[in-house]
Amino acid sequence: MCGQTFCSFLRGLSRRKPLEPEGEVSTFHRCLTTVDLVALGVGSTLGAGVYVLSGEVARTLSGPSIIISFLIAALASIFAGLCYAEFGSRVPKTGSAYLYSYVTVGEVWAFITGWNLLLSYVIGTSSVARAWSGTFDDLIGNVMANYFSKHAAMGLPGLAPYPDFFAAGLIMILAGLLAFGVKESTTVNKIFTSVNILVLVFVIITGFIKGNLENWRITEEMLQNVTAELENLTSTLNVTSEFGVGGFFPYGFEGTLAGAATCFYAFVGFDCIATTGEEVKNPQKSIPLGIVIALLICFLAYFGVSAALTLMMPYYLLNIHSPLPVAFAYVGWAAAKYVVAVGSLCALSTSLLGSMFPMPRVLFAMARDGLIFKTLCKVSSRKSPVVATLSSGTVAAIMAFLFDLKALVDMMSIGTLFAYTLVAICILILRYQESESVENDVPQSSMFSFLKPPSYPTKKTSNTVTTCTAFIIILVLVLTVLLTKAIRNLLLLEVWSLVCMSVILLLMMLSVLLIWRQPQNPTKASFMVPFLPLLPVVSVFINIYLMVQLGGDTWIRYAVWMAVGLLIYFGYGVRNSVQKQRLLGNLVNIETMETKPEKDMTKGEDSASPDS
Repeated sequence: MCGQTFCSFLRGLSRRKPLEPEGEVSTFHRCLTTVDLVALGVGSTLGAGVYVLSGEVARTLSGPSIIISFLIAALASIFAGLCYAEFGSRVPKTGSAYLYSYVTVGEVWAFITGWNLLLSYVIGTSSVARAWSGTFDDLIGNVMANYFSKHAAMGLPGLAPYPDFFAAGLIMILAGLLAFGVKESTTVNKIFTSVNILVLVFVIITGFIKGNLENWRITEEMLQNVTAELENLTSTLNVTSEFGVGGFFPYGFEGTLAGAATCFYAFVGFDCIATTGEEVKNPQKSIPLGIVIALLICFLAYFGVSAALTLMMPYYLLNIHSPLPVAFAYVGWAAAKYVVAVGSLCALSTSLLGSMFPMPRVLFAMARDGLIFKTLCKVSSRKSPVVATLSSGTVAAIMAFLFDLKALVDMMSIGTLFAYTLVAICILILRYQESESVENDVPQSSMFSFLKPPSYPTKKTSNTVTTCTAFIIILVLVLTVLLTKAIRNLLLLEVWSLVCMSVILLLMMLSVLLIWRQPQNPTKASFMVPFLPLLPVVSVFINIYLMVQLGGDTWIRYAVWMAVGLLIYFGYGVRNSVQKQRLLGNLVNIETMETKPEKDMTKGEDSASPDS
């Protein structure tokens, strides 16, 4: 009896939500266009990092080859973007990766994904708000920092040096704007994004005008002279350059790849487009287009700014904290720093809106499904998730007000990369799912029937793909750990490391080929990921590799966050799951307006039927 109960419990954790669940009524207002989505994606992705990241990566990792780093990072990001684009066209509903996981791999994975997304958005919102506050304070002479450090200093570990009233107030103002209405929020976002793009165009054009190609041809002798000057040496004999060997690849191609790993995070943010599924006029068309166009614009901006920056000024002289103002001063255009400051504040504003916009929508989707507290799925008369918006905004404001977020930012990366990974896995599973229209005339199976599958997907072929996908994930995990911990052994061509690498790659290739041999589901979407199953597997590898690079302290903090989430799920979500009630035949009409029409409730109850 206990065994049956436990098995039933485990099956419940893997229950999947149908694409069109009975009783679920959307109450959002469909008012967004493709242009709105592009502006939202560009604003969220093209944040203040474009004004800072290029200088840091060029000086310490890539040199002028930073433009290649951004190209590699953009290609890696587009893999994840294409997976989101297909799901956006197939599942045009609010929830992003949380919902995609729910309809593909089951409830517990969906909750974990949603909880990870909330982690990313809360920390992202708080950290960007503090960056906005700090940038503005710098422009007015650090008035706020000096006053609060003197009169309201907080000397406790983990807390900020002083309470940031400005950052907390900024979050609450934007939360109020988002709660007021989605159209108004996206209009403000389009204005700030347009200003940001204009500033970046100014930077790129002036950088190319004032640039010098000789800055891409710096010799090793020049770098040795610079190093000798920095170390107060009178001779360059036996001096090793601190800035590589010069040329276009001063730190070698290894440095370019290391720069690409850092630049990858610059493209994080486009996934906010996927949370707008129930607010877009034509989601099947607009969401894929919005994601792809936003990533393309962001790549062109990063590419142009990094090229202009390294042409204006030798890469070894770049300032890590404020590269563009220093570079303009270097070429005699010091006044341009004010234009850069305006662009930076606009970029921070759009990045803040981009972090805050998807957060309440994921929260709303989880609450609507009963996995977290139901009060969070109430929407206002203006069809905005007002309770989720104000609740999530309050939490982010408290974090920005009190905490030192530098140690928590890496946790944000785990949450985002985990969501990217699961979406890529879900694409593989979804595309090879058995077709519901196929009758049960399954051909006789043999031991090696998986090598010669039928022409249409069946339960067996679908299980084969799921098994191979799980095996590939394990292999990718082992491979990324090997690449991280034994990279020196691989570079030295040690036999044991080469054998391990070869075996892992061979097994991965065989698994990918086995998946490729299986029939795909014939259901078509307006956008479909190309090069299946290779592209999702490459995306999974990139995401897991970047996750493995994060430190042990980050993983400990992440484990604490996940423990809190699982307590909520097993204490509340398992018992209140709406999908569980559907499967038990107790269909509930999910109406999220503040006033619930009784006739709609009655209609939903009358049409209830057991869903098996």
